Amino acid sequence: MNAIGLRPAALLAGTLLAAAAAGGPRAADQPQWGERFSRNMVSPERDLPDSFDPKTGKNVAWSVQLGTETHSTPIIAGGRVYIGTNNGEPRDPKHQGDRGVLMCFAEKDGRFLWQLVVPKREDDPYLDWPNSGIASPATVEGDRVYIVSNRGEVMCLDAQGMANGNDGPFRDEGRHMTPRGAALLEPGPTDADILWLFDLVSGAGIYSHDAAHSSILVVGPYLYLNTGTGVDNTHRRIRTPNAPSLVVLDKATGRLVARDQEQIAPRIFHSTWASPALGVVHGRPLIFFAGGDGVVYAFETVPTNPPPGEVLSLKKVWQFDFDPTGPKGDVHPFLTNRREGPSNIYGMPVFAEDRLFVAGGGDVFWGKTQAWLKCVDPTGTGDITQSGLVWSCPLSRHTLSTAAVCDGLVFVSDCGHEVHCIDARTGQPNWALQTRGEMWASPLVADGKVYLGTRSGDFWVLAASKEKKVLSTIDLGSPISATVTAANRTLYIATMTHLYAVRKKAE
Repeated sequence: MNAIGLRPAALLAGTLLAAAAAGGPRAADQPQWGERFSRNMVSPERDLPDSFDPKTGKNVAWSVQLGTETHSTPIIAGGRVYIGTNNGEPRDPKHQGDRGVLMCFAEKDGRFLWQLVVPKREDDPYLDWPNSGIASPATVEGDRVYIVSNRGEVMCLDAQGMANGNDGPFRDEGRHMTPRGAALLEPGPTDADILWLFDLVSGAGIYSHDAAHSSILVVGPYLYLNTGTGVDNTHRRIRTPNAPSLVVLDKATGRLVARDQEQIAPRIFHSTWASPALGVVHGRPLIFFAGGDGVVYAFETVPTNPPPGEVLSLKKVWQFDFDPTGPKGDVHPFLTNRREGPSNIYGMPVFAEDRLFVAGGGDVFWGKTQAWLKCVDPTGTGDITQSGLVWSCPLSRHTLSTAAVCDGLVFVSDCGHEVHCIDARTGQPNWALQTRGEMWASPLVADGKVYLGTRSGDFWVLAASKEKKVLSTIDLGSPISATVTAANRTLYIATMTHLYAVRKKAE
């Protein structure tokens, strides 16, 4: 791929800087997981509560039933709330059995509007893990909703669903929602309207594993996303060694525009979990991506007018080996070794304060438990494993967290039941708080507070300060996988079974 031209790069950089400047302390939608482009888990929202109580209704504006497993973070845009779940509590009697579901609710009162229902892949449970539902968070731009389904499909949906008719060009929603061998279902007004669909399996040659988890990054006319390619059901074999880990699609049509050519797949320890981020470094926009091989990559963005019909190769600017002492080849014999082995990265890289913050280490299900938060100088080129490392701070156990960087502090969670506060400049720990459960969610910083739920169902509100201070703890009675979202002076908190809209003085 040719390097991006100076004029398009300057225009894109200017757009990104203007967007960042516009993100001041005001009430706003949250149309993507994390801060726009940078993926920082920090929100400018203010006037948020430091406690709530679902039993009495204190500060709870509304709550709704979801499925029985919810691993997707809520997204709020255009007066609607989008969240992935499963079909454990069917909203429509025509959809029975295990399905992936994206639900859409009215932001004002939690009224159900429509849902995308996707049948499971029948051939192997490791391709689409039972009851895991749609685990990917949606990304919304205008009246378009972008999502990666449980089947590894990238979809563009109409934000109004079928309520305003079937807009096309995709017209086969009935067949898509019908399980193989079943009688054809007819779409209704509460079903999703699919505008286009790109199958990562057939279109990009990936091999899905467990549950697709991808938060799509919209940059100009393109969608950047991790593919979810990984091991097969033996956990020891990569069946598609040439599969991409990062792809770029045209957001208007779903056409595959570009892919990485780093041959990451043979080195993947488990799967490709981390979604990409973007930052402007010395006036040049860069895509930051953490591969399933435990390596962080920086790529140039795609030119705005690529040659038609050609799939470009993303141009690598640098790479940073997150765990240089870990094994790089023949990684799968370390599956059951909890002391040594390769690293994997679940959380997104965060670009903040001109640095890149990445949490990673041993895989949460396989391999060693060792983990770190690392700070990287993103200004180099080539192999920056040594030259780019600013600092490294050990965590107590493996981590799925994306960092929250705010006012010189970094907040990150791990599966050792600890929330950490670390100095962003030096990497020195300020404090660690022991919770009652391991954390799959990332901490959210907003209004001077840290919000975070655990897999034991306890929800924590902490002061976002250098001194450790607990403001409240709430027992929500169900495990929490999703990161909290703040939008329009409201917190959106999802447990495995319910979604809560929490607002000051609400009853």
